[in-house]
Amino acid sequence: MKADPSIIALLNKVLTTELTSINQYFLHARMYRNWGLQELNERNYKKSIKDMKQADKLMERILFLDGLPHAHMLGSLRIGEATEEMLQCDMDFQLEQLPIIKDAIAFCESAKDFVSRDLLEEILEYEEEHIDWIETQLYQIEKMGIENYLAAQITEGDD
Repeated sequence: MKADPSIIALLNKVLTTELTSINQYFLHARMYRNWGLQELNERNYKKSIKDMKQADKLMERILFLDGLPHAHMLGSLRIGEATEEMLQCDMDFQLEQLPIIKDAIAFCESAKDFVSRDLLEEILEYEEEHIDWIETQLYQIEKMGIENYLAAQITEGDD
């Protein structure tokens, strides 16, 4: 099914953010695991897997619309060197991603491509929930102090 080239371009722009996100969250997960912060490792690992599934759906949609997914495109990774910095890097990335998704949703709506719009709305909902989770973590660090926060992220016997 041939689609408006602008829709393909916007879907590819969102795909680039998802592919970038996969790499950023996966690396952060493994850094957390290396430091023994299992709770943060698990959360970031699951985020990277969810982003992979979202990227897969975007690629399928682009192909369905007779476009070519730009799987070779990747944005800049924001990798922190300490927990609070890593969370802030993730927050900055998420906040940069939101307008891209919202613009794509608005264009798909105006072009009456409701299937692409629905896919993008599903992605937006997940990303907004993740922003809320990051905000909670940063709030906890502010109120508890980084040492107490990190102690709460350690679970024994999990791999």
